[in-house]
Amino acid sequence: MNIVLIGYRGTGKSHVGRLLSERLSFPYESIDKAITVRAGISIPEIVERYGWPGFRDRESLEVREIAARDSIVIDTGGGIIERPENIEQLRLKGCIFWLKASVATIVGRIKGNNDRPSLTVGKTFTEEVAEVLERRTPLYAAASMYEIDTDNLEPGEIAAKIIEIFLKKADPL
Repeated sequence: MNIVLIGYRGTGKSHVGRLLSERLSFPYESIDKAITVRAGISIPEIVERYGWPGFRDRESLEVREIAARDSIVIDTGGGIIERPENIEQLRLKGCIFWLKASVATIVGRIKGNNDRPSLTVGKTFTEEVAEVLERRTPLYAAASMYEIDTDNLEPGEIAAKIIEIFLKKADPL
């Protein structure tokens, strides 16, 4: 069984994913990292050359390959839920955790980070986060098996909660 982390950028997926990997001795896989390694260019460059649909095609390819493995921690990109087939693949061998955070927390954590191009046009950064989060929230909720609000938790606390839930799920006795 895999541990799958979903949620908007800035909710702690990467940091918590690495902690889970260390604590459980599971390999750590970042979907975004796998995309950039295979493409040989950054995410902004992929989006500039191929558009968001081209990026999402690459994302779906990586999901199919990575989700087929077992006993790994999978750190997904924030838009993984944009395509239902991604969630279907991740559910086959995965326990999906939605790491949630408020708009204010997300903005505070990722402001000034340029590793992703804008998802909206003509909006402030905070407006973009609020708009995209509002649209994606029902998708995250539908995809997840468990929700963890990360606003007031340190990464180690989040990892501990996930491990507790995961070990109970893996050992139903």
